[in-house]
Amino acid sequence: MTAADDTDPTDALSAAPPAGVRRNGAPRGRLKFCYGPMDCGKSTLALQIDHNHARQGRRGLVLVRHDRSGAPQITSRIGISRRATEVGTGTDLRDLVREQWARGQHVDYVIVDEAQFLSPAQVDQLAELADEAGIDVYCFGIATDFRSRLFPGAARLFELADDLQPVQVEVLCWCGTAGRFNARVQDDVILREGDTVVVADTEHSVVETSASARSDGNLVTVRYQVLCRRHFRSGDLGPAAAQHGQLRLS
Repeated sequence: MTAADDTDPTDALSAAPPAGVRRNGAPRGRLKFCYGPMDCGKSTLALQIDHNHARQGRRGLVLVRHDRSGAPQITSRIGISRRATEVGTGTDLRDLVREQWARGQHVDYVIVDEAQFLSPAQVDQLAELADEAGIDVYCFGIATDFRSRLFPGAARLFELADDLQPVQVEVLCWCGTAGRFNARVQDDVILREGDTVVVADTEHSVVETSASARSDGNLVTVRYQVLCRRHFRSGDLGPAAAQHGQLRLS
């Protein structure tokens, strides 16, 4: 066997340049996805990262899709907010950056809150901004919907992101164990079917509802409750007192 034949067909590694050197010399950004259940502080973290970068002289683009307030802004339940650009269903995120460039303004980073509502194609656009434009992209969102299935946008982020980071602020189920699942509740019963997007909050008006949230054209009470896997599967919402302060659509 010659040296040329002495190769491992299963070896996926290619020759790499020395540490600190990029072969094509092009800058490369990173695509990061911070995820967790409702109420774990994702929006607060997004606002903090934007604040820190801005203080250090970097210029960012702040985007949101379906914020709970119904306005183009990122809002945190601890009371802080920041205006943002609303992303529509057909928005090309690359065009938003190009518009800034056309005005002579550079973009160092992009922050996207409620990133689970992005389409897979929009996540691909964010990856392109990181790879081709050298922009750091920070996405924040929920991984799974009320059925415990990955949102399409979140699924694509899991596939493409350079960094996956669960938000470290722990949200507890009523039983005291870590909560991971966002149960949609109507009349104290967990809903297992319905449209994916129903945005709700305790202090804001209805943003978007699904057909399952209407009865003869009138809104019915729908809320969300964070549960552990065991109680999400069993549908056990715990004592009534444990439901106070949970998210509500009314």
